[in-house]
Amino acid sequence: MEKYEELLVAIRQIIRAIDLRSKKLSKAVGITGPQLLVLQEVSALLGLTSKQVSDSINLSQATVTSILDRLESKELLVRKRDSEDRRKVSLYLTDLGVETLKDAPRAMEDTFIEKFENIEPWEQTLLLSSVQRVASMMNAGELDAAPILNLGEIHAPKD
Repeated sequence: MEKYEELLVAIRQIIRAIDLRSKKLSKAVGITGPQLLVLQEVSALLGLTSKQVSDSINLSQATVTSILDRLESKELLVRKRDSEDRRKVSLYLTDLGVETLKDAPRAMEDTFIEKFENIEPWEQTLLLSSVQRVASMMNAGELDAAPILNLGEIHAPKD
């Protein structure tokens, strides 16, 4: 097998692992990975705005707004307009949102981070550089991406 074929197989294995994890999350609690990430952010600090969530998880404002719309329709969070500054809208989890977070399976990123942190710093740098190069070779360097390993509704709806 050629080296490029081995690399493509490894990439496909990563994609498959992410897909399986995403399906497990959806089956367990009925949300996608990006939705879970947004719920976790809203849970971490009460009263965040969508802009703060967007900045924190490195997704565009439009993408986060789309995810928030879905979470609100599932009654997992609510948007509340500030009584003093009506332009400001803060985000809060509902009781169902809190329960959903509690019931969600452990994130794939958690185990990845544990393993990554246990390798030598030079190897961490080598892995980062190599994967960034692969992303660049696949013309994926400019795509909207968050630090999560789940597939699902991560893009904003097209106009």
